[in-house]
Amino acid sequence: MFNAGLQYRTQWAGIEANPVTVNFNSHMAVYQNRGGIGLQVIQDKIGDTKNTEFSTSYAYKLKFKNSLLSFGMQTGFIRYTNNPSSLNIRDSGDDAFNSVTETKFNTGAGLLLKSDRYIIGLSVPRLLPATVNQDGQTIELYKQHYYLFGSYAMFITDKIRFKPSILLRGTKNSPLSADFNASFTMNEQFTAGIFSRNLKTYGLLVQAMVKNFRFGYVFELPGSPASSLNFTSHEFTVGMSMGLLTFHEKAVKMY
Repeated sequence: MFNAGLQYRTQWAGIEANPVTVNFNSHMAVYQNRGGIGLQVIQDKIGDTKNTEFSTSYAYKLKFKNSLLSFGMQTGFIRYTNNPSSLNIRDSGDDAFNSVTETKFNTGAGLLLKSDRYIIGLSVPRLLPATVNQDGQTIELYKQHYYLFGSYAMFITDKIRFKPSILLRGTKNSPLSADFNASFTMNEQFTAGIFSRNLKTYGLLVQAMVKNFRFGYVFELPGSPASSLNFTSHEFTVGMSMGLLTFHEKAVKMY
């Protein structure tokens, strides 16, 4: 199918210059479903720092009796911008607050195995670690992050499916991060669930399918009493799925 989505996330709402992420992504099957192409644009902002990432991807698919294995790569660039003009700087001549703009090339790779019941994915979206220099200081822009994802759909009744999932993220010199999710889907149209990250933050998610369109909302809050950031996070998504080419599926599937 052809899929496209737009996501907006505001983290720790209520804090000035809080983290904000906007994500546009689209992908579709090509070559009689033997391949896939995609486009992704992501912008992260926090304070006076902004990262804008553009990437394109291609995947090759191997079809088995009851499953599909795809493997591919993405390539693109990330534009790093630090603009302190919005800050209240006591010493306007301080060299530590000079503007910086740099662009870094990157590439990533991943594997995906899926069927009508399960999906398993392994990916490294950014294979090349990158740094930027600001007045003699080396700032680490990003490291290699390894992602492992798995989900399974279980039929409770003919109309209700229970879908637990887990996302593991690992990177050098940092503890392993784990996202746990559990949701119910009714009539293949309405989804509601709960999730937790490292059992420290908790949230609710809802999604509705209206014909070929999907609308989603996520509410997240810190769960640890020791957290000094008792502010909520909100995430909104809108997307579409449809068969554009003759060999595309005409009905939206669970995976």
